[in-house]
Amino acid sequence: MEQITMDLLLSLLSWQSITATAVVYCLTLAFYRLYLHPLAKFPGPKLAAVTRYYEAYYDVVKHGQYTFRVAEMHKQYGPIVRISPYELHINDPAYFEKLYRHEGRWNKYGWAVDAQNALGAIIFTPDHHQHKARRAPLNAYFSKARVVRHQDMIVRKLEKLCARITESAESAKVIDLGAAISAFQRDVSTEYVLGKDYSSLDQPDFSVGMTRIMHGGGRMWHLTKHIRWYGPAMLFIPKDFLIKHADPDTANFMQYAKDSEEDTARLLKAAASYSPDDDTPRTIVHEIYDSNLPPEDKTVERVFSDVVSVTGAGFETTASLLRLVIYHVFSHPEILTRLRAELVEAATRSSSSPDGSIPLQTLEQLPYLTAALMEGMRLSPAIASRSQRIAPDRDLIYDKYRIPAGTPVGMTVLLMHTDERLYPDPHRFDPERWVDPEARKRSEKTYAPFSRGTRICIGMHLAWAEMYLLMAALVQRFDFDFDGGLTSKDHFKVMSDQFIISTRGKAVLETRVSLCRR
Repeated sequence: MEQITMDLLLSLLSWQSITATAVVYCLTLAFYRLYLHPLAKFPGPKLAAVTRYYEAYYDVVKHGQYTFRVAEMHKQYGPIVRISPYELHINDPAYFEKLYRHEGRWNKYGWAVDAQNALGAIIFTPDHHQHKARRAPLNAYFSKARVVRHQDMIVRKLEKLCARITESAESAKVIDLGAAISAFQRDVSTEYVLGKDYSSLDQPDFSVGMTRIMHGGGRMWHLTKHIRWYGPAMLFIPKDFLIKHADPDTANFMQYAKDSEEDTARLLKAAASYSPDDDTPRTIVHEIYDSNLPPEDKTVERVFSDVVSVTGAGFETTASLLRLVIYHVFSHPEILTRLRAELVEAATRSSSSPDGSIPLQTLEQLPYLTAALMEGMRLSPAIASRSQRIAPDRDLIYDKYRIPAGTPVGMTVLLMHTDERLYPDPHRFDPERWVDPEARKRSEKTYAPFSRGTRICIGMHLAWAEMYLLMAALVQRFDFDFDGGLTSKDHFKVMSDQFIISTRGKAVLETRVSLCRR
């Protein structure tokens, strides 16, 4: 009897039986997802409804192409599409303000944000209430009034950038303006957030490897979304090992990560013993430590996640759109001439700073400069990827569809900003779209370079200040020549979704520069 039982058990465990069981399971799961799942009524590709590996193919194998595959789905299936077994995507500008709003409870999609490997960071906190609590201590720190008080610091970095550009003009050397702008953004962000100058602007190559690492970071995000152990395994590798053995770009980035983590730990320790007589500048680390957050939210690991995500989000997204704006402004004489005239007039009727810079408050009132920056943000919003929202406690309604509570629903700002129904000839850089106040007002509900609602970008006032001050300085002081094969006409064509936008030219913007004599 025992032998019969053993033989039966062995037969059940044979590879044929295991294979058959797996096939039956997969077929049953596919049938459920296609016909019985709460999202089965929504249109979309059958394969996407059955498995996430459909998305993984476009994310990993095709290197960040799922955003554009989703756009194709909408052309075939309509404005609402099921893009995975669990997730919907909407491409209807009229719905944007209903999904990204302050009222109600809105969670992020844990499966997507956890893959960023910055667990605990504000931007990657899925739960609505926890996000609100973690963000509260930093709202005042990134307020417009606080940014204005840091205008002198931004101008100092800007003067250093202009000095480096002037050196290239005097030596008649080609300069990678893209790397220079990334260095400027990085130095401003780290000093604003951590109170420390990491001196990227002082490096001969502007620490260009840091920028390359940022533009390649989407690959890890894509892999970790679909292979959940990959990202944590990479983080498990000691930083000192990578600094010693990795390629130069990775080694430099890991050195920066190590230094900023040590600075975070140092600042937490200083915050714990802070006294009114201490002349150490306050940072976001101090704000977090002094808040009412629980002790587990004040650990070095959690606070460092905020530091690295806030600084990272603060420099490369803004640098990308500035590269685009600079290229188009200096490639179109009529735009450049009009901007210069506006800035000359502003300088004559305002009290310029001792260094000749126009105050930020004056720049903010200039309609054509503002229009040029808005057009840049339309074509290069903060991220390329969809941003999902979950209403955990209520169903959502879209057209004839009732979306079950707890369903991740995403929209993609990049697709909305290049929708020809809203913006004729959508890929053309045209500041005129924003000069008319009435036209600008009509676009308020469908223009969202910093997102909207409870998760709106915390650093948007700092980004605006950097953009205004940098563009005003460059337009008044320099002429940039992108001809001669340095920059092709499709340099800024969007090529892939690496969370941030990845263009054909990446972060490179080589140019010849001369001093403006006008």
